[in-house]
Order: sequence, then structure tokens, then C-alpha cells
Amino acid sequence: MFRWTRKPEKSCRMKFTAINSSSSANLYRLDTPNGAPLMIECGLPIAKLKRALNFELSTFRGCLLSHFHSDHSKAAADLLALGIALYCSSGTAEALGLSGHSLHVVEPYTVFGPAPWRCMAFPTEHDALGSLGFVVSDGVEKLLFCTDSYYIRPKFRGLNLIAIEVNWSESTIDPNIDPAVKRRLVESHMSLETALEFLRVTDLRRVREVHLLHLSDSNSDEEYFRREVARATGKPVFISPK
Repeated sequence: MFRWTRKPEKSCRMKFTAINSSSSANLYRLDTPNGAPLMIECGLPIAKLKRALNFELSTFRGCLLSHFHSDHSKAAADLLALGIALYCSSGTAEALGLSGHSLHVVEPYTVFGPAPWRCMAFPTEHDALGSLGFVVSDGVEKLLFCTDSYYIRPKFRGLNLIAIEVNWSESTIDPNIDPAVKRRLVESHMSLETALEFLRVTDLRRVREVHLLHLSDSNSDEEYFRREVARATGKPVFISPK
């Protein structure tokens, strides 16, 4: 599925950029020397999203949408109205009432995407029907993207970039957190401990960067998370902006 025969040169490297990553709004971009950029999530109002992407929406080959919660999907209908390809599950499309020729409903473990991108979705563990994570290749390098999921079930090899949620930790969670809020947090968002276990069992030989997404405002510690993931992986670790 995602196979290539040569080691990527530095000039051919894929670039992952986190623009917003929080419970308020999520927006990411993926660039490759081999073609136009790809958007991941669209959780800003369309006017703010346009500004965040330098008013260059027409250059994007499409948008991957993980699930229907508004901090990830706020501009979905607007993107479709502008003719930008949107890739999501049937559950997400139905929940948001999306339709149109630019809408592409994807099935887990099926290859899809506009050239030069090749993508595969996989189910995630979140409280949103049809929520997905993505593996994305430009034909040279490969990214794993997964946010808003308390666990990642598939195993992956040959990754170059990893961008995963690390929302909270057993050692940093607010001791006064409301029990109902804590229950949802634990059952729908990934902890540092779970992320470290996932990274431990993942083939990291080709990985050159790890990006930590969607840190909780009140239940995380950026430097502690960065230090623990760097120690466990031996890779450069980046905290995504909120």
C-alpha cells in the first residue's frame, strides 16, 4: 500500500504544521515538495481559517476530517461550498448534514486521496460516531495523524512523522476535576501513559519527528510531556500550539 524504493532526500521531506490544536479549534496542514498541500481538520470559522492559511485555499488538494465535533469541523460545509474536496466517514457526513460533489465518504482501511497524496483512514476510540485517524503518504514519506482517541488499535511500520494526541496524564490531571468531566476525558482522549505505550510498540526506525496534539489546558504539562516522549523515543518532539 504505502511502499517506495528510495530513501527520501532532505529536499523531499514532508512537512507537518500544527496551526491550532485544542478543544477550541483544530487545524493542521501537510506540505510536500511533490505537490499541493493537504489540510487536516477545519475547526476554525471559515474567515479565520482563510487567514490562517494565508488566503491560499485554492492551492489545497483537500481536507481530511476526523470527526464531527465542531472544534474539528466548523468550516466543513464552507469548504464544500468553495469546491474543496472533503474526506470523512459516513457518520461524520450524516452528523453534519454534508453533501455535494466535493464530499468524499471514505471507508476504513481503503486507499483514497487526491494525487500526489495517498491516504488510509482507521477507526479511532472517541465519543463521535465514525471518528477516524489517518495515515498519509506523498509517495516518499508517511505521516500518522490521530487525535481525539483514547487508544490506537492498529500497528504501523515505516512512519516518518507521527502526530498524536497526548491530552492528559495520571500525574497532571486536575485533582479537583468534575467526575463527569474526568470520565469523558479518560474515555475519549489519549493520556501520556497510553501514548508512551503506543510509541513503545511502534516501529520508530524511520521516524524523524513526533508532534503532540490537543494538550488539555488544565490537565497537561507541556515540558513534562515533551521530555517524557523524547526520552522514550529518542526523537525530536514538538508541542502543537493551542
